[in-house]
Amino acid sequence: MTRIGMNPARNRVSEYRPARVTVAVIVYLPHLEGYFENRLDVVRLSFETLFANTHEPYDLLVFDNASCDEVKQYLAELQAAGRIRYLLSSSENIGKLGALRVIAGAAPGELIAYADDDTFFYPGWLRAHLKIYDHFPEVGMVSGSPERTLFDHGIQTNLKRAESDAEYELSVGKRIPVEWEREWATALGKDVDPYLVYVEKLDDIVIEYRGQKAYATACHNQFLSPKKVLEQHLQGHWSGRLMGGMNEFDEAIDRAGLLRLTTMDRTTKLIGNVVSPEMAEEARSSGVKVGKRLWKTTDRPQGLLQRMARKGPVRLLLQGIYNRLFWILSGQSGEWVELETED
Repeated sequence: MTRIGMNPARNRVSEYRPARVTVAVIVYLPHLEGYFENRLDVVRLSFETLFANTHEPYDLLVFDNASCDEVKQYLAELQAAGRIRYLLSSSENIGKLGALRVIAGAAPGELIAYADDDTFFYPGWLRAHLKIYDHFPEVGMVSGSPERTLFDHGIQTNLKRAESDAEYELSVGKRIPVEWEREWATALGKDVDPYLVYVEKLDDIVIEYRGQKAYATACHNQFLSPKKVLEQHLQGHWSGRLMGGMNEFDEAIDRAGLLRLTTMDRTTKLIGNVVSPEMAEEARSSGVKVGKRLWKTTDRPQGLLQRMARKGPVRLLLQGIYNRLFWILSGQSGEWVELETED
């Protein structure tokens, strides 16, 4: 005899029903050293702003892309506390696109609100995304962080829609505050002053439909999209790339004739790999608790070695050494491959 008794779950029905929106986050911290030394503080802040500032119903799905034990324990604690509904864990890093493909198949909601694990969520962020998604016809992506450099790709559908339909109107000019651009550049680790000189030459594009305005672009670091859109446009060749390929994803949505839009107000933003005092103060202003480890930049002049390290050949050499050390510390291996391209 191979069975004793009857499974008590037989003939029972779960009362759980998926929310319309699945909020999905990919977490990747292979260790807590070097670039990742302060990243767990960043992830904690991101989740705390999400919990504090999301007031619409949602299910939280987290994809752990082969993080270290400390991070796995933190995520397990969040799930045990009922804050994470779905926790998926990969034994190795399958890349952002690979993780998004898994998320697209696993998310139960009609809409997926994706975010990198270093996203700061402002109060009302999801409501603002849904307002745009529900107002504009045929939307593929809605983001919450307006950035001027995002107008360089994936906006042809927006432009064509405005040309062919009198209910749409485009306006071009400077609307995104310089301070937002400064913070974006800092969070990405860019040299701020040259970046600001560059974006000053660019214009913002606003699209309006029946009284509702949005920036005519979107950001793949954080966006809301229909589940079916992700399922359709993330298919195809599994590249194995750990990063990259997201601009191609943007372009695929644009070619499908779907709008890519961003809220006029900044409803999310990139934190970076450290929590600054300014970021911590923003969090506290909305009732979010912040850890004690903060990164404060200084105005001390850079020494000769620092200046040399940021120049051409020396920077390339040091970056190569750093990248190799990263792979050693992360415990992963891989190789460069040539991707197949369609003619």
